[in-house]
Amino acid sequence: MLLKDKVIFLTGGSTGIGWDCAKAYAVQGAKVILVARGKEAVAKAAAELGPEHLGLACDVSHGDQVAAALQATLARYGRLDAVHNNAGIGTPSKALHETTEAEWDDLFDINLKSVFHTTRLAFEALKASKGCILNTSSLVGVMGQEIHAAYTATKGGMNALTKSLALDYAKYGIRVNAVCPAGTWTPMLRKWCAEQPDPGSIERYLDEIHPLGYCPEGDVIADPCVFLISDQARFITGHIMHVSGGAELGYRRPL
Repeated sequence: MLLKDKVIFLTGGSTGIGWDCAKAYAVQGAKVILVARGKEAVAKAAAELGPEHLGLACDVSHGDQVAAALQATLARYGRLDAVHNNAGIGTPSKALHETTEAEWDDLFDINLKSVFHTTRLAFEALKASKGCILNTSSLVGVMGQEIHAAYTATKGGMNALTKSLALDYAKYGIRVNAVCPAGTWTPMLRKWCAEQPDPGSIERYLDEIHPLGYCPEGDVIADPCVFLISDQARFITGHIMHVSGGAELGYRRPL
C-alpha cells in the first residue's frame, strides 16, 4: 500500500493513461479525485473505483473550474497530497504552418496552462502536506516529432516547467517530477494514428520504435507514477522519467 490514505487530484483521469493511473493509485490505498471534462464519463469512472473516491467534471483550461474542483476536494478530504497533471490532447497532427491559432491555443490551454492553474491553486494545500506534483509529459517533448509541432511544444514546455517548479518548491518540501511515455495505446494515440499519412502502417511502426518490441498499454506508465508519488521517491525531484521501452536510444530498422 505505497499510497495509503494519500489524497491525489488526477486530471484527465477517466480515460487512457489517467484511468490506468487512477486504478493503480486506488489499489495502492490512495483516495483519488478524478477530474475530466466529460461529466458522465468521470462519474462512471469514480463509481467504478468505489465510494472513497470522487469524480468531478472540470475543464482544466479554465482556472475557475479548477478552483472549484480543488475546493470540493479539500471540503471532502481536508487535505491534498499530490496533483497529477495528466489531462491533455494530442491533435491536430500538423506542421506548424498548417496549424491554426485556435488549434495552437487549445493545445497550450489544455496541455500546459492547466498546470499553471492546478499548481497555483493547489500550492498552499501541497505546502501544508509537503506533497508532490507529477506531470504526464511525452518523449516527443524531448526528441521532437514530425507533423506534431504544437503538441511537442507543449510537452517541451512541460519538461522545462517541471524542473523550474522543482527548484522553486524544494524549500517547501514539495517534489515535482514528470513521466515521458513514448507510444502508449490510448484513445488519444489512436486518434493521432488516424491523422497520419499512412494509418495502416502505424501499429507496426509503434511496435518497432520501442526496442523492447511493442507499444504498451497505460499500465506500464501507471506503475512508475505510483512510485514517483510515493514516499519511496522522497529524494527525487525535477526528474523527467522516460517510460519509453528505450525508444530514445536511437533509430531502429527491422533486420
